[in-house]
Amino acid sequence: MNDGTVNAATEAFAADRNLLFTVAYEMLGSAADAEDVLQETWLRWVEVDLAQVRDRRAYLVRITTRQALNRLRTLKRRKESYVGPWLPEPLLTAPDVAEEVELAESMSMALMLVLETLSPTERVVFVLREVFDVGYDEIAAAVDKNPAAVRQIAHRARRHVDARRPRQAVSPGETRAAVEAFQRALETRDPQDLLDVLAPEVVLVADGGGLKQAARQPVTGAEKIVRYMLRGIGKHAPTLTGEITVVNGNPALVVRLDGEIDGVMAIRVEDARITGLYYVRNPDKLTRVGAETPLTLR
Repeated sequence: MNDGTVNAATEAFAADRNLLFTVAYEMLGSAADAEDVLQETWLRWVEVDLAQVRDRRAYLVRITTRQALNRLRTLKRRKESYVGPWLPEPLLTAPDVAEEVELAESMSMALMLVLETLSPTERVVFVLREVFDVGYDEIAAAVDKNPAAVRQIAHRARRHVDARRPRQAVSPGETRAAVEAFQRALETRDPQDLLDVLAPEVVLVADGGGLKQAARQPVTGAEKIVRYMLRGIGKHAPTLTGEITVVNGNPALVVRLDGEIDGVMAIRVEDARITGLYYVRNPDKLTRVGAETPLTLR
């Protein structure tokens, strides 16, 4: 490959890198694995005869999809031995990502956990079709199936996700108000204030990965969660603060104990009250909360 071809390949890859990362992350829920997929995509991309490629972006998405699908199958086996609940790796995102409603919803911890219940092929097809609006023929080429089969898979995956995703759209203002109320209650450690902002059926999922203490099973119910969050608190308890930020395109808290990051808590709000808390404490998953990760659907 001559220098001109290498430069053309590099420019095409760089132009769509944020899109390719977003595609891989949506499929895998792991920034580290998404970066590995991009590296594998690049190694295959530089071997491609660009003169034969009609749509370079589509071709790059196809390579990324195939690599992500292979890794998704490996991840599924890895998660079977994971200690406690597994949560996606949280990404600090720019505030304007929250204004891209479709991207923010697809990146939410709540929806990404629903995607975990799909088979690898179903997840890939759902993400490409529902999030990135890729055509059935192009998806078929990426997953080595015929378009009719892809349509069936997409229908099945959409029905599965729709049955489990939040049923009500919540305004950004309503979400932020609930997050701010939760932040105040958490910092003051006031049990009643916490109960007031939590829905009775709220669920807490905590991910310590065996490296940090965390509940090994989801905790359900406002009173149980308040007891869980406030247990062991005495006069020598560390100072707890929660910084409101944007994670995966949605309001969240970076929780600190005595100034040190303890974890990231993503929050799901319905009817002005919190129905889901997703607390990532695994330090291996907190490397992306210090700087914004650029994401895009285009």
